[in-house]
Amino acid sequence: MQESVLLNVGFFTKSCVVLVCLCGVHLIVALFFYLTESPTKLTNYRKIQLDSDIFISRTHRTAVILYDNGTEVEVNKLIYSNGSVIKGEALQSCPETSALLVGPMRVEFSESVNLDMVRKDNPQLVMGGRYKPSDCVALQKVAIIIPFRNRGEHLKYWLHYLHPILQRQQLDYGIYVIQQDGKGTFNRAKLLNVGFVEALKEYDFDCFVFSDVDIIPMDDRNTYKCSSQPRHLSVSMDKFGFRLPYKQYFGGVSAMSKAQFQKINGFPNNYWGWGGEDDDIFNRLVFRGMKISRPSGDIGKCRMIRHSRDKKNEPNPQRFKRIAHTRQTMKTDGIKSLSYKVVDIEKDLLYTKITVDIGNP
Repeated sequence: MQESVLLNVGFFTKSCVVLVCLCGVHLIVALFFYLTESPTKLTNYRKIQLDSDIFISRTHRTAVILYDNGTEVEVNKLIYSNGSVIKGEALQSCPETSALLVGPMRVEFSESVNLDMVRKDNPQLVMGGRYKPSDCVALQKVAIIIPFRNRGEHLKYWLHYLHPILQRQQLDYGIYVIQQDGKGTFNRAKLLNVGFVEALKEYDFDCFVFSDVDIIPMDDRNTYKCSSQPRHLSVSMDKFGFRLPYKQYFGGVSAMSKAQFQKINGFPNNYWGWGGEDDDIFNRLVFRGMKISRPSGDIGKCRMIRHSRDKKNEPNPQRFKRIAHTRQTMKTDGIKSLSYKVVDIEKDLLYTKITVDIGNP
């Protein structure tokens, strides 16, 4: 009897030892997966930061999971109950080439455009002319800067055509119309500098597209985003017989990353009147060791809205002299020396219009 009791005690002792060992192994395995958990999972997050409402699609909310190692992962389909995340799904990056593109498009200016219809046709926009894809994370954050004065009809066509194109290109973008106040001589380049500075006050854009208001792309494969080199987008305009007018031409529509634009000190501020500033920019890019990239002539086709020369935007008689001295002036004349005064900011569903006083020649 005593021997039987001893055997039972020994058996239970061994069982307890085995159980403790198994618990230890389980704890080690659990700790291993805890420490090596992929940041794309929705567990082990430190805090959640909701996007500001101005940047959120009306039909889809997103958030950012910030992990202890500094990794940020954008997520969607969040359901909140008492402040807790019940369900979530990580968003994948948008593809380099969107599957939504349609290619060549018909662009016509024979019928007038109603902006109320444009707003109705773009329900995913948020105030300020902002959009971001709801089903993937855009590869770039793009600010589109338009220098502007007295071109209301042209702006209607631009908004009518470009908003659907930019959404099919799956960009996280914002439209900034920079309007020169007063009736003085127009300064396109300085307005573009203002747009760069003002857009960065609202969002961490990493790409900037500088577009004249009267140029419409005819193929949505001509993506309005930046590349490793400054990119010229309006390479084949009907105005020039769908040919590049000259090799150094960088006018119409161009794209530069934030770093590229800062490297050349932005646009010059002293080109008052028509012409010269794009050639100055080309020189700045060359002097900083960069090259121009372009889409093919077929993909880069654009139409220009025909119009007469604007008053107070006559050809600049000093443009050739200034172009010849780009190397000497580019370090001091640009965004580092930019001076202006904001007169008014208008937030529309289709755009952000910033009216500025940029002074006189």
